[in-house]
Amino acid sequence: MDDKRFLGTGMKFPPQVDAGTGRFALSSGEQSVKESVYLILMTNRGERWLEPNFGGQLMSYTFMDTSITMLSIMARDLQALLLEQEPRISEVEVHIDANSQPGCLIVNLDYVVTATNTRDNLVFPFYLTADREEADQVAQG
Repeated sequence: MDDKRFLGTGMKFPPQVDAGTGRFALSSGEQSVKESVYLILMTNRGERWLEPNFGGQLMSYTFMDTSITMLSIMARDLQALLLEQEPRISEVEVHIDANSQPGCLIVNLDYVVTATNTRDNLVFPFYLTADREEADQVAQG
């Protein structure tokens, strides 16, 4: 079994309680890195009082024009943000699919966990409209 303690252990995100112990569930290894990447993306800069530079401005892309130029700018910004704030990853590649469903961008992040040289990815939907339910209704017809 590989010892990946050097990647860290922290509280699982989203927070969960371990039914067996009654304590908060923990995550470690590559899962901890993946959860950290997600947290960086979904936290607005300035949202955490003790870490005011943590996170990014992903929500500033809501209602944006989905031209090739804007998608390239968004991809470049996400790549720079992750390389700046998550020291355990490298070789970040961001691919954005604007054509999968109306009002939604599918963001595919590929990265390498540096210490283990393991390639991993995270895929998440980014809704361009303020109301996710409205976007889901449009997609369903």
